[in-house]
Amino acid sequence: MADKQYNIGIIGYGAAAKVFHIPLIEVTPELNLYAIVQRNPTSENDAWKAHPGIKSYRAAEEMVKDDLVDIVIITTTPATHFELASLALENRKHVLVEKPFVPTTQEADQLIALAKKHDRLLTVYQTQPTDRRYDTDFLTLQSLIKSNTLGRIVEFESHIDRYKPTFANAKPWKIIRQPGGGAIYDIGAHIIDQIVLLFGLPQRITGFTGSQRAENAGGYDDSCTVLMHYTDGMVATVKVAVVSPEEKQLRFWVRGEGGSYKKYHEDPQEAHLTAGKRPGDPGFGIETEDHYGTLTIPVESTIKSERHPTLQPTDDTTYKAIYTQLVAAVAGKGDVAVKAEEAREVIRLIELARRSSAEGRTLHV
Repeated sequence: MADKQYNIGIIGYGAAAKVFHIPLIEVTPELNLYAIVQRNPTSENDAWKAHPGIKSYRAAEEMVKDDLVDIVIITTTPATHFELASLALENRKHVLVEKPFVPTTQEADQLIALAKKHDRLLTVYQTQPTDRRYDTDFLTLQSLIKSNTLGRIVEFESHIDRYKPTFANAKPWKIIRQPGGGAIYDIGAHIIDQIVLLFGLPQRITGFTGSQRAENAGGYDDSCTVLMHYTDGMVATVKVAVVSPEEKQLRFWVRGEGGSYKKYHEDPQEAHLTAGKRPGDPGFGIETEDHYGTLTIPVESTIKSERHPTLQPTDDTTYKAIYTQLVAAVAGKGDVAVKAEEAREVIRLIELARRSSAEGRTLHV
């Protein structure tokens, strides 16, 4: 048992809470799963039955008034994030918001100001389905770039593509247009965040948002392509597709003067969490060799390719790290993993990309 435990109150009890938050909270000794807001429990889906001993609330307004709640985790749909985060901050709770942060930069600015007013921490789980900053393949690529193995980068492609040509089994909020909805918010936010983390803000941005599905009565933007143009000539491409019939999906393709790195398949941590594994379990987050990326380097007059091992995860480099850092930040001993100001810039780039798509032109950042 940790010397000091912080009580967690979760708003929402869907897949985000069950798969991507609660398992990580439960393996963090300094955190205690104290309360969950679930509006309509059923006999098959009841937070209190699944977690005996927690306090079960039906309304967020009730939970945030509980003086024993230290940190509020918001796992509801994006359109509700601003209202719920405001409510928690006004009641002097530290707040972690699921991605996307909020639908607009105006809302982001208001929440940042509110957190400062009440001297509370505000962070974003640049995440669910997972915290992509802690994808081991991304950390591997980040290491290659930092070590200058690839030389000056000229093209950076990052994909999260799938083959889902229909809306079969889609969640209701992923079928219709609503604030903070669409592929660019849902998945593109991860990729944009990674690119900004590596290279900073681009100079210009070109966006294409829309639907690849033939039947889309709700008008949901299920796909996007975003080009991020940098002053040194590099172009970073964000690609999210739902009609990609491939045996293996491309994840990264990065080309530089000194070499290239190409990677298929997604980081395994999401699949492991979905299957019930947790950080610390044998094999958690470890990628199989057949999923390693390929590093290609010019050697004299030839080009040589070799399989490049994905970095092995540690406690500091799995999705658990976002909670470890949150604990340190609440204790005044470090920073949160994702600052609200950083998440705000991702939302600003998303807004610009959507505007670029609507106007059919490249915009300055």
